[in-house]
Amino acid sequence: MALTRNQIKKEKRRKSGLYKFFKTISLLIITLLVIGGAAFGYLVIKAADVTSSAQQDLERGDRSEKRDMAVNPSRDSISVLFLGVDDRTESLRGRTDAMILATFNKDDHTIKMVSIPRDSRVEIAGRNKMDKINHAHAFGGVDTAISTVESLFDIPVDYFVKLNFDAFMEIINELGGVELDVKFSFTEMDSNDKKGAIKINKGLQTLNGEEALAYVRMRKADPRGDLGRGERQQEVIKAIIEKTASMSSITKYDNLLDSIEKHLAMNFTFQNIVSLHKYGRSINNIETMQLDGENSTISGVYYYKLKEESIKEISTTLKNHLGIN
Repeated sequence: MALTRNQIKKEKRRKSGLYKFFKTISLLIITLLVIGGAAFGYLVIKAADVTSSAQQDLERGDRSEKRDMAVNPSRDSISVLFLGVDDRTESLRGRTDAMILATFNKDDHTIKMVSIPRDSRVEIAGRNKMDKINHAHAFGGVDTAISTVESLFDIPVDYFVKLNFDAFMEIINELGGVELDVKFSFTEMDSNDKKGAIKINKGLQTLNGEEALAYVRMRKADPRGDLGRGERQQEVIKAIIEKTASMSSITKYDNLLDSIEKHLAMNFTFQNIVSLHKYGRSINNIETMQLDGENSTISGVYYYKLKEESIKEISTTLKNHLGIN
Protein backbone atom coordinates (compact mmCIF):
# COMPACT_ATOMS: atom_id res chain seq x y z
CA MET A 1 0.00 0.00 0.00
CA ALA A 2 1.32 3.45 -0.95
CA LEU A 3 2.36 5.77 1.85
CA THR A 4 0.46 8.99 2.38
CA ARG A 5 2.28 12.34 2.35
CA ASN A 6 2.10 12.52 6.16
CA GLN A 7 3.47 8.99 6.48
CA ILE A 8 6.35 9.87 4.15
CA LYS A 9 7.15 12.94 6.26
CA LYS A 10 7.09 10.84 9.44
CA GLU A 11 9.40 8.25 7.84
CA LYS A 12 11.85 10.99 6.81
CA ARG A 13 11.80 12.41 10.33
CA ARG A 14 12.36 8.92 11.76
CA LYS A 15 15.42 8.33 9.54
CA SER A 16 16.73 11.79 10.31
CA GLY A 17 16.30 11.09 14.01
CA LEU A 18 18.16 7.79 13.70
CA TYR A 19 21.00 9.51 11.83
CA LYS A 20 21.31 12.15 14.55
CA PHE A 21 21.01 9.49 17.22
CA PHE A 22 23.85 7.35 15.88
CA LYS A 23 25.83 10.50 15.15
CA THR A 24 25.57 11.18 18.88
CA ILE A 25 26.98 7.71 19.66
CA SER A 26 30.09 8.48 17.63
CA LEU A 27 30.30 11.79 19.41
CA LEU A 28 30.30 9.97 22.73
CA ILE A 29 33.21 7.70 21.83
CA ILE A 30 35.16 10.45 20.11
CA THR A 31 34.89 13.04 22.88
CA LEU A 32 35.14 10.96 26.06
CA LEU A 33 31.53 11.83 26.83
CA VAL A 34 29.37 8.77 26.67
CA ILE A 35 26.08 10.02 25.28
CA GLY A 36 25.18 8.02 22.24
CA GLY A 37 26.52 7.05 18.82
CA ALA A 38 27.39 8.13 15.31
CA ALA A 39 25.98 7.83 11.86
CA PHE A 40 23.50 5.81 9.89
CA GLY A 41 24.31 2.55 8.04
CA TYR A 42 28.00 1.72 7.69
CA LEU A 43 29.12 3.83 10.64
CA VAL A 44 26.72 2.04 12.98
CA ILE A 45 28.59 -1.18 12.25
CA LYS A 46 31.93 0.61 12.50
CA ALA A 47 31.03 2.17 15.86
CA ALA A 48 29.89 -1.24 17.13
CA ASP A 49 33.21 -2.78 16.04
CA VAL A 50 35.19 -0.03 17.77
CA THR A 51 33.16 -0.48 20.95
CA SER A 52 33.73 -4.24 20.86
CA SER A 53 37.50 -3.93 20.38
CA ALA A 54 37.67 -1.36 23.20
CA GLN A 55 35.85 -3.63 25.65
CA GLN A 56 37.73 -4.08 28.93
CA ASP A 57 36.21 -5.90 31.89
CA LEU A 58 36.91 -4.74 35.42
CA GLU A 59 38.38 -7.16 37.95
CA ARG A 60 35.47 -6.37 40.27
CA GLY A 61 32.94 -7.42 37.61
CA ASP A 62 29.93 -5.45 36.34
CA ARG A 63 28.74 -4.23 39.74
CA SER A 64 30.31 -1.59 41.95
CA GLU A 65 30.73 -2.70 45.57
CA LYS A 66 28.64 0.37 46.44
CA ARG A 67 25.67 -1.03 44.48
CA ASP A 68 23.28 -3.75 45.60
CA MET A 69 22.96 -4.86 41.99
CA ALA A 70 24.46 -4.00 38.61
CA VAL A 71 22.94 -1.00 36.83
CA ASN A 72 21.72 -0.67 33.26
CA PRO A 73 21.95 2.71 31.45
CA SER A 74 18.61 2.07 29.75
CA ARG A 75 16.74 2.23 33.06
CA ASP A 76 19.09 3.49 35.80
CA SER A 77 20.96 6.66 36.68
CA ILE A 78 24.67 5.95 36.23
CA SER A 79 28.12 7.38 36.84
CA VAL A 80 31.06 7.34 34.42
CA LEU A 81 34.74 8.00 35.11
CA PHE A 82 36.58 9.48 32.12
CA LEU A 83 40.35 8.99 32.13
CA GLY A 84 42.82 10.79 29.90
CA VAL A 85 46.02 8.76 30.12
CA ASP A 86 49.53 10.17 29.71
CA ASP A 87 51.07 7.10 28.13
CA ARG A 88 52.78 6.34 24.83
CA THR A 89 52.07 2.60 24.70
CA GLU A 90 48.96 0.76 23.58
CA SER A 91 48.58 -0.77 27.07
CA LEU A 92 47.15 2.55 28.32
CA ARG A 93 48.82 1.93 31.72
CA GLY A 94 50.22 5.35 32.65
CA ARG A 95 49.39 8.21 34.96
CA THR A 96 46.16 10.06 34.34
CA ASP A 97 46.47 13.66 33.20
CA ALA A 98 42.69 14.08 33.24
CA MET A 99 40.07 12.54 35.54
CA ILE A 100 36.47 13.60 35.09
CA LEU A 101 33.55 12.00 36.91
CA ALA A 102 30.11 12.40 35.34
CA THR A 103 26.66 11.39 36.55
CA PHE A 104 23.64 10.80 34.30
CA ASN A 105 20.13 11.16 35.75
CA LYS A 106 17.54 8.81 34.24
CA ASP A 107 14.53 11.01 35.07
CA ASP A 108 15.42 14.45 33.72
CA HIS A 109 18.24 13.23 31.44
CA THR A 110 20.71 15.75 32.84
CA ILE A 111 24.48 15.36 33.15
CA LYS A 112 26.72 16.67 35.93
CA MET A 113 30.49 16.62 35.68
CA VAL A 114 33.35 17.23 38.14
CA SER A 115 37.04 17.52 37.25
CA ILE A 116 39.40 15.92 39.77
CA PRO A 117 42.74 17.79 39.95
CA ARG A 118 45.51 15.33 39.08
CA ASP A 119 47.69 16.38 42.03
CA SER A 120 44.90 15.92 44.59
CA ARG A 121 46.29 14.24 47.71
CA VAL A 122 44.01 11.31 48.51
CA GLU A 123 44.22 7.80 49.93
CA ILE A 124 44.99 5.39 47.10
CA ALA A 125 42.75 2.31 47.23
CA GLY A 126 44.54 -0.87 48.28
CA ARG A 127 47.77 0.89 49.27
CA ASN A 128 46.81 2.48 52.61
CA LYS A 129 48.81 5.59 51.84
CA MET A 130 48.22 9.15 50.72
CA ASP A 131 49.43 10.08 47.25
CA LYS A 132 48.49 12.04 44.14
CA ILE A 133 45.28 10.71 42.65
CA ASN A 134 46.79 10.55 39.17
CA HIS A 135 49.14 7.79 40.46
CA ALA A 136 46.20 5.46 41.16
CA HIS A 137 45.94 4.25 37.57
CA ALA A 138 49.70 3.68 37.31
CA PHE A 139 49.65 1.65 40.54
CA GLY A 140 46.72 -0.62 39.78
CA GLY A 141 45.05 0.26 36.50
CA VAL A 142 41.43 1.23 36.06
CA ASP A 143 40.17 -0.79 39.03
CA THR A 144 42.42 1.10 41.46
CA ALA A 145 41.53 4.45 39.88
CA ILE A 146 37.82 3.67 40.18
CA SER A 147 38.06 2.42 43.77
CA THR A 148 40.01 5.54 44.75
CA VAL A 149 37.38 7.85 43.24
CA GLU A 150 34.56 5.82 44.83
CA SER A 151 36.21 6.22 48.22
CA LEU A 152 36.77 9.95 47.69
CA PHE A 153 33.12 10.77 46.92
CA ASP A 154 31.43 7.78 48.59
CA ILE A 155 29.47 6.98 45.43
CA PRO A 156 29.56 4.06 42.98
CA VAL A 157 31.47 4.42 39.72
CA ASP A 158 29.58 2.24 37.28
CA TYR A 159 31.43 2.75 34.01
CA PHE A 160 34.70 4.10 32.69
CA VAL A 161 36.04 5.44 29.40
CA LYS A 162 39.81 5.70 28.98
CA LEU A 163 41.61 7.41 26.12
CA ASN A 164 45.29 7.91 25.35
CA PHE A 165 46.30 11.50 24.62
CA ASP A 166 47.70 10.47 21.22
CA ALA A 167 44.10 9.88 20.16
CA PHE A 168 43.13 13.23 21.66
CA MET A 169 45.54 14.98 19.27
CA GLU A 170 44.47 12.90 16.27
CA ILE A 171 40.81 13.67 16.91
CA ILE A 172 41.37 17.43 17.08
CA ASN A 173 43.54 17.44 13.96
CA GLU A 174 40.91 15.43 12.09
CA LEU A 175 38.33 18.05 13.14
CA GLY A 176 40.53 20.80 11.72
CA GLY A 177 41.30 22.13 15.21
CA VAL A 178 39.05 23.56 17.92
CA GLU A 179 38.24 27.21 18.61
CA LEU A 180 39.12 28.39 22.11
CA ASP A 181 39.38 31.75 23.86
CA VAL A 182 42.79 31.51 25.55
CA LYS A 183 42.82 33.72 28.64
CA PHE A 184 46.61 34.27 28.81
CA SER A 185 49.78 33.63 26.79
CA PHE A 186 51.99 30.68 27.75
CA THR A 187 54.65 28.23 26.60
CA GLU A 188 54.49 24.49 27.24
CA MET A 189 56.27 21.26 26.29
CA ASP A 190 54.98 19.28 23.31
CA SER A 191 53.80 15.66 23.25
CA ASN A 192 57.44 14.52 23.06
CA ASP A 193 58.22 16.47 26.25
CA LYS A 194 60.34 19.07 24.46
CA LYS A 195 60.24 22.10 26.76
CA GLY A 196 59.02 25.42 25.38
CA ALA A 197 58.06 23.86 22.03
CA ILE A 198 54.47 25.11 22.14
CA LYS A 199 53.86 28.87 22.30
CA ILE A 200 50.27 30.12 22.48
CA ASN A 201 49.16 33.74 22.68
CA LYS A 202 46.15 35.15 24.49
CA GLY A 203 42.91 35.49 22.52
CA LEU A 204 40.29 33.66 20.46
CA GLN A 205 41.96 31.20 18.08
CA THR A 206 41.88 27.72 16.57
CA LEU A 207 44.25 25.25 18.21
CA ASN A 208 45.57 22.09 16.54
CA GLY A 209 46.05 18.79 18.36
CA GLU A 210 49.48 19.55 19.83
CA GLU A 211 48.40 23.03 20.91
CA ALA A 212 45.14 21.80 22.46
CA LEU A 213 47.03 19.10 24.37
CA ALA A 214 49.43 21.74 25.72
CA TYR A 215 46.41 23.87 26.66
CA VAL A 216 44.80 21.12 28.75
CA ARG A 217 48.04 19.90 30.34
CA MET A 218 49.57 23.25 31.29
CA ARG A 219 49.37 24.15 34.99
CA LYS A 220 52.32 26.26 36.17
CA ALA A 221 51.51 29.28 33.96
CA ASP A 222 47.90 29.30 35.15
CA PRO A 223 47.42 31.39 38.31
CA ARG A 224 44.62 28.99 39.30
CA GLY A 225 46.84 25.90 39.04
CA ASP A 226 45.00 22.57 38.98
CA LEU A 227 41.59 24.25 39.17
CA GLY A 228 42.37 26.24 36.05
CA ARG A 229 43.57 23.12 34.29
CA GLY A 230 40.36 21.30 35.16
CA GLU A 231 38.28 24.12 33.68
CA ARG A 232 40.41 24.14 30.52
CA GLN A 233 39.96 20.39 30.10
CA GLN A 234 36.20 20.86 30.25
CA GLU A 235 36.41 23.77 27.76
CA VAL A 236 38.24 21.60 25.23
CA ILE A 237 35.84 18.67 25.66
CA LYS A 238 32.89 20.98 25.01
CA ALA A 239 34.67 22.50 21.98
CA ILE A 240 35.24 19.03 20.53
CA ILE A 241 31.59 18.16 21.11
CA GLU A 242 30.39 21.30 19.32
CA LYS A 243 32.77 20.76 16.39
CA THR A 244 31.84 17.09 16.06
CA ALA A 245 28.11 17.81 16.27
CA SER A 246 28.39 20.24 13.34
CA MET A 247 30.07 17.70 11.05
CA SER A 248 28.10 16.15 8.21
CA SER A 249 30.83 14.11 6.48
CA ILE A 250 30.61 10.36 7.03
CA THR A 251 34.24 10.08 5.88
CA LYS A 252 35.34 12.33 8.73
CA TYR A 253 33.42 10.21 11.25
CA ASP A 254 35.06 7.12 9.81
CA ASN A 255 38.51 8.71 10.19
CA LEU A 256 37.72 9.80 13.74
CA LEU A 257 36.70 6.30 14.73
CA ASP A 258 39.93 4.97 13.19
CA SER A 259 41.88 7.54 15.23
CA ILE A 260 40.58 6.35 18.57
CA GLU A 261 40.15 2.61 18.08
CA LYS A 262 43.60 1.51 19.29
CA HIS A 263 43.73 4.13 22.04
CA LEU A 264 40.33 3.51 23.65
CA ALA A 265 39.27 1.25 26.53
CA MET A 266 35.88 1.10 28.29
CA ASN A 267 33.41 -1.27 29.92
CA PHE A 268 30.41 -0.03 27.94
CA THR A 269 28.81 -2.38 25.45
CA PHE A 270 27.44 -0.96 22.21
CA GLN A 271 23.93 -1.62 23.52
CA ASN A 272 24.76 0.40 26.66
CA ILE A 273 25.91 3.31 24.51
CA VAL A 274 22.86 3.17 22.25
CA SER A 275 20.58 3.32 25.30
CA LEU A 276 22.12 6.68 26.27
CA HIS A 277 20.77 8.55 23.24
CA LYS A 278 18.22 10.20 25.54
CA TYR A 279 20.99 12.38 26.99
CA GLY A 280 21.77 13.93 23.61
CA ARG A 281 19.79 17.10 24.30
CA SER A 282 21.79 17.74 27.48
CA ILE A 283 25.10 17.89 25.68
CA ASN A 284 25.28 21.69 25.60
CA ASN A 285 23.94 22.10 29.14
CA ILE A 286 26.26 19.94 31.20
CA GLU A 287 26.61 21.26 34.75
CA THR A 288 30.30 21.39 35.67
CA MET A 289 31.74 21.49 39.19
CA GLN A 290 35.20 22.06 40.63
CA LEU A 291 36.80 20.70 43.79
CA ASP A 292 38.12 23.47 46.01
CA GLY A 293 41.47 23.13 47.71
CA GLU A 294 44.83 24.75 48.30
CA ASN A 295 48.43 24.28 47.22
CA SER A 296 50.56 22.23 49.60
CA THR A 297 54.14 20.96 49.71
CA ILE A 298 54.98 17.85 51.74
CA SER A 299 58.57 16.56 51.91
CA GLY A 300 59.39 18.71 48.90
CA VAL A 301 56.53 17.28 46.78
CA TYR A 302 53.69 19.46 45.49
CA TYR A 303 50.12 18.38 46.23
CA TYR A 304 46.66 19.89 45.88
CA LYS A 305 45.01 19.59 49.29
CA LEU A 306 41.26 19.18 48.84
CA LYS A 307 38.88 20.94 51.23
CA GLU A 308 36.66 18.47 53.09
CA GLU A 309 33.60 20.72 52.79
CA SER A 310 34.04 20.83 49.01
CA ILE A 311 34.32 17.04 48.81
CA LYS A 312 31.18 16.62 50.93
CA GLU A 313 29.22 19.21 48.94
CA ILE A 314 30.03 17.60 45.60
CA SER A 315 29.47 14.12 47.02
CA THR A 316 25.97 15.14 48.15
CA THR A 317 25.21 16.71 44.76
CA LEU A 318 26.30 13.57 42.90
CA LYS A 319 24.40 11.25 45.27
CA ASN A 320 21.21 13.25 44.78
CA HIS A 321 21.72 13.21 41.02
CA LEU A 322 22.11 9.43 41.09
CA GLY A 323 19.11 9.04 43.39
CA ILE A 324 21.22 7.57 46.19
CA ASN A 325 20.02 8.31 49.73
